[in-house]
Amino acid sequence: MMLLFKKTTLLLLGCLFLLSLGVNAQKTIVKGKVTDATSGEALPFVNLVFKNSKVGTSTDIDGNYSIETYYPTDSLQASFIGYKVKTMRVRRDKAQVVNFIMTSGDVQLAAVEITYKGNPAHDILDRVYNNKEANNREKYDYFNYEVYNKVEFDLNNITERFKNKKMFRKFQFIFDYVDTTAEKEYLPMFMTESLSDYYYRRSPKSEKEYIKASQVSGTSNESITQFLGDMYQNVNIYESYISVFGKSFVSPIANFGKTYYRYYLVDSLVLDGKYCYQIDFVPRQEQEPVFTGTMWINDTTYAVKKVVAKINKNANINFINGFAVEQVYTMVDNQYWMLEKDNLVIDFQLGEKVMGLYGRKSTSYKNFEVNVPKDDDIYAGIDNVTVLKEAGKRDQSFWEEARHDTLTVNQLGIYQMVDSVKKVPAFRTLLDIVQLVFTGYHEIGKVEIGPYFKTYSYNAVEGNRFRIGGRTSNNFSTDLMLNGYLAYGTLDKRLKYGAGFLYKLVDNPRQWISFNYKRDLEQLGQSQNAFAEDNILSSFLRRNPNNKLTDVESFVGSYKREWITGFSNELFFKHRAMRPLGQLNYRRFDPNPEIGIVDDKVINTSEVSLYTRFAYKEKYIEGEFKRISLGSKYPILELQLGFGIKDLLDGDYNYQRFEIAVSDKVKIGVLGYSDFRVTAGKYFGTLPYTLLEIHNGNATYFYDKRAFNLMNFFEFISDEYATAMLTHHFDGFFLNKMPLMRKLKWREVISMRTVVGSLSDRHRAEIIVPDNTYELDVPYMEIGIGIENIFKIIRIDGLKRLNYLNHPKVSEYGIRGTLELSF
Repeated sequence: MMLLFKKTTLLLLGCLFLLSLGVNAQKTIVKGKVTDATSGEALPFVNLVFKNSKVGTSTDIDGNYSIETYYPTDSLQASFIGYKVKTMRVRRDKAQVVNFIMTSGDVQLAAVEITYKGNPAHDILDRVYNNKEANNREKYDYFNYEVYNKVEFDLNNITERFKNKKMFRKFQFIFDYVDTTAEKEYLPMFMTESLSDYYYRRSPKSEKEYIKASQVSGTSNESITQFLGDMYQNVNIYESYISVFGKSFVSPIANFGKTYYRYYLVDSLVLDGKYCYQIDFVPRQEQEPVFTGTMWINDTTYAVKKVVAKINKNANINFINGFAVEQVYTMVDNQYWMLEKDNLVIDFQLGEKVMGLYGRKSTSYKNFEVNVPKDDDIYAGIDNVTVLKEAGKRDQSFWEEARHDTLTVNQLGIYQMVDSVKKVPAFRTLLDIVQLVFTGYHEIGKVEIGPYFKTYSYNAVEGNRFRIGGRTSNNFSTDLMLNGYLAYGTLDKRLKYGAGFLYKLVDNPRQWISFNYKRDLEQLGQSQNAFAEDNILSSFLRRNPNNKLTDVESFVGSYKREWITGFSNELFFKHRAMRPLGQLNYRRFDPNPEIGIVDDKVINTSEVSLYTRFAYKEKYIEGEFKRISLGSKYPILELQLGFGIKDLLDGDYNYQRFEIAVSDKVKIGVLGYSDFRVTAGKYFGTLPYTLLEIHNGNATYFYDKRAFNLMNFFEFISDEYATAMLTHHFDGFFLNKMPLMRKLKWREVISMRTVVGSLSDRHRAEIIVPDNTYELDVPYMEIGIGIENIFKIIRIDGLKRLNYLNHPKVSEYGIRGTLELSF
C-alpha cells in the first residue's frame, strides 16, 4: 500500500511540475558590424533581413547595425550590390553579436522565370505558425489595459401567437422593446455591463482583474459580477483548441489546422494602416468541431489582425443554433499586438419552432501599457478577480462617460423593463415554476417547501414512505438558513425527522457554522452521488430489494472557512448511534464460549474530523448559501482526517482514518475529454464492519458515476483501499463520421472502475461480517461502453463485470441509464 502512496505522490508532483512549465517568447536583439573580406573596411547601407520575413534593417555609415524584434527567424541575411549574399545563424530570444564579413562577387543579370506550386495560403499559415509564440501577448514582461464588457440576453423567434398567450396579457408592454432589424425578431430581456482594469506580469506569473464598475439588470450577485470581467470570457484564437461550452473546437491557426480546414488566399488589403492577407477557411468535413470564416494576417509580423468565424451548423453541440465570434487586434507602440475588440453572438434554441435566446458579448480594450511595471500589491494574492466595493454603486453619469461605446434605445430600456416585469404576478409565477423544476423547492414567502422528489418513496423496511420538508428562503435571512423535515413509513409505522441550521459568520472570506440532527434510515455503502433512498425514482427502478438499512440517530456540528478561492477547511464533530434493520444485524462472539453469538443493538461513535479541499483557480456561481462549481483547469485535491474518541458521549471506539482523493477533467482536443477520480484511504484501530470502508455499490438501474454499478451493497469491505474511476467522452468523434448516425448527434463514452483493498483479521472479532460480504483478494474491475446525448438528455451504458462472478446475486453484464443535460 505504501508503494501505491509513493507512486501516487510522485505522479502528483510530476503533474504539478509539468503544469508549472511555460514557454514565453522574449525580444531577440542582434547587433554587429559588416565589413569587406579583403580590405576589412566597413560597409555602409548593407541590407539585413531575417530570412523568410520582412523584418530587417541596414547598416549605418560605419557599417554597424542593430535589430530588436519579437518576430525573428532562425537566420539573418546580408545583401549588398557587388557582394555575395551571406547568411548567419541567429539564436531566438537572446541578445547577441553577429558580424558579417562579405565577399565580392560578379554581377550578372539574366532572365528570371518565376513559377509557383502549391497553396499560397499554406505558405502564409506556415509563417503564422512560426510567429505564434512571438505574437502571444504573454511574452511581454508586463501589460495592462482597461476592459469594458457588455453581456446581453434577448428572446428570439417571437411570434404573434406567443405574444398573445394568456400568461403574457398582464405585461404586454415588454413587447414594445422588440427589435425587428435582425434576421429574427428579438426582445432584449437582460443586460450586464462591467468596467475593469486588467494587469499581467510574466515573472512570477500573475493575472489580476479589478472590476471597478458593474450593473446588472435583475440581480446584484457578486459572483455573477465576477463573470462579467475579461478573464472568464475569452476566445483565444492563438490556442490550438477553442472551448465552446466545454467542447474543444480546432482553431483556424492551430499548427495542425490543415488537417481540418481548407484555406484560400482571397485578397490583400490595408486594415488600419497595416497591409494584410485575407484568407478564408472552411471545414474539410462538415461534422468536425471546426469553424467557418475569414481572417486577415499582417504581412510583416504574420499576426492575426482580424478574424470572423462561426461554428459549423452540423457540429455535435446541443441547443446552439449559431455561434459567431469577431476579434480585432491592434499594434501598440508599433510593436505589440493586443486584442482591441471582441464580439460574440450565440443563438440558443431548444427546438426549431420554439422561442430561443440570443446571448451577446461585446468587449473592448483601451489604455494599453506594455512593459510598464506596477506596484507589487497589484499582483499580490491568489484570487484573479476582485470586485471593488464601489463597483455596484456607480450612477448613470459615470456610465455615460465610462462606456467605450453607446447603448441603443432598447438596451437603455432594459433596466427599467426588468424592474417592471418583476412586479407582475404572472412573471413571478413563471419564475416559481422554473425554480421548482431545477431546485426541487417551491418558495412561499420566507419558506421553501421541498424537495418535491422526496415526497413519496418505497423500501422493504418502511413500506410506503411519505415525507414533507422545507427550509427558509433568502427572504427570511441571507445569513441564517433553517431546515427540517418529517417522514413516516406505513409498514414500520415510525416517524422520522431531522432539523438543522446554517449560519454565515463572515462573507469574505466565507465562514460558516452549521448543526444538523436527524433520526432516520440510511443505506450504508451508497455513494454521495447516488439518488437518495427516499427518492421516488430509486424506489421503483431497483435490481435488488432494499432490505439492509440502518437506523441512524446523529448530530453533526461543523465550522467551515474558505481561506482563498478554491481552498477551504471544514472541521466536524459527529455523533452517531446505528441500529440494524431488515436483514442487517450486529452479531459478535461473546468472550464466554458458553454464551456463543450475541446480538448488539446499537453502535455509538463520536468523531472529530477535518476535511480539506483545494481546487486551484476554481470558478463558480455563488448564492447566499450554496454555490455551483464550474470546475477548474487543474486537478482537485481532497483530504479527510477522522479521529474516533471512545467514551465521549458513549462512543464505543478509538480509531483514526484518512482518505485522499484527486479528480480532474482532462480535455484531449477533438477526441473529447476524460473524467478521472483516484482515492486511497486507511483505517487504524479495531472496528466493526459498519465503520470500515463499505465500497460503494449500486442496487438500482440508474448509472452512478461514483459507484461500482455491478457491485452489490455490502459486497466488499476494506480497512485499506485505493480506487480508480475513469470515464472518457468521445463527443461523437466516431459516430460523427457515420452518415446515418450524424444527424442523431449521439456520442460515445467508455468507462473503467477498479478497487483494490485488504481487511485485517483484527476487525473480524468485533462484529461478524454479514453473509455474502467479502474481502478483496484481487482488484475488483468493471468496464463499460455507452451512448450519451440520446434525445439530448439520456445516457445508456452497457457494463461488464470482470471478476468475482461466483458471488451470489451478481451479474456479469448489466445495462444502466441516467439523465444528463449538457451542451
